[in-house]
Amino acid sequence: MNLRLLEYVVAICEEGSISAAARRLHLTQPTLSRQVHELERRLGTPLFEREGRGMVPTPAGRALVARATTVLAEARAALDDVRLAAEGLAGRLTVTFAGSGINGPLGGALGRLRREMPRVELRLVESFNDAEMSGGVLDGRFDIAVQRLPARDPRLVARSWWREPLSLFLPAAHPLAHEAGAAPLTALGQVPLVVWPREVSPHSYDEIIALCDHAGVTPRIGAEGRSVQTVLALVAAGFGAAVMSDSHRALRRVGVRARPLEGTSTTLHMVWRAKDANPLVERFRSVLATLATSDPARPVH
Repeated sequence: MNLRLLEYVVAICEEGSISAAARRLHLTQPTLSRQVHELERRLGTPLFEREGRGMVPTPAGRALVARATTVLAEARAALDDVRLAAEGLAGRLTVTFAGSGINGPLGGALGRLRREMPRVELRLVESFNDAEMSGGVLDGRFDIAVQRLPARDPRLVARSWWREPLSLFLPAAHPLAHEAGAAPLTALGQVPLVVWPREVSPHSYDEIIALCDHAGVTPRIGAEGRSVQTVLALVAAGFGAAVMSDSHRALRRVGVRARPLEGTSTTLHMVWRAKDANPLVERFRSVLATLATSDPARPVH
């Protein structure tokens, strides 16, 4: 039994006559009658009986119409799902992102994606390890990564997306926290530093050490934290200062003040598989690119 036969049965039931159903289905009346009679022969039972000038379903016909209505609705939904998936409007997308990114423009981009594509299931995975993010894209665990230092691999495509300044997050009581303007790089030698353990976030750790080298100062490690909340809590407690992207200001940690770190910035990249034909990935990249276009002060061009 194919879906067209189910449509015929439902149409006759809803229209109350073969002639009206034939007009609705753009068939001739004899053609529709022949199709229904053949279906009744195969099923071994009548599906309709005449009542006055119309047709009403028999008990067997009512049972078939009830099930056929559900089947046809499911078939239409399946076709809609296929169409939406092909257009990048439905399906599942797994995005991994650097922890700091969600406090900045990425949060707005994900919110926009949810509003514009409510039938897309977004799975979000936070990570502090750049190698793990790029590796997860390569092996298919993630569809796209928004990260700071993508792996160099010909199987990956990486595009710079958003640049933001680095800031020095200081204990509120520290003298450096009350000076005006951007903090010079030499400030990194005037206060102990709260850093990520290198095994957790090697890029972040190496970035801070490189800044100290550039400033000609020797870093003093005051403490280590494995999450943004822990790092900021240690700063507030007076263990030292932390170098992080400026977007972390949004967390408004009590006991912490931030100053831009002079002449520094950090860049977020979009990373995806070079041969990935998933239209959802392209749609996601388009949303992020549009967001960057709408705010030319901070995106990477």
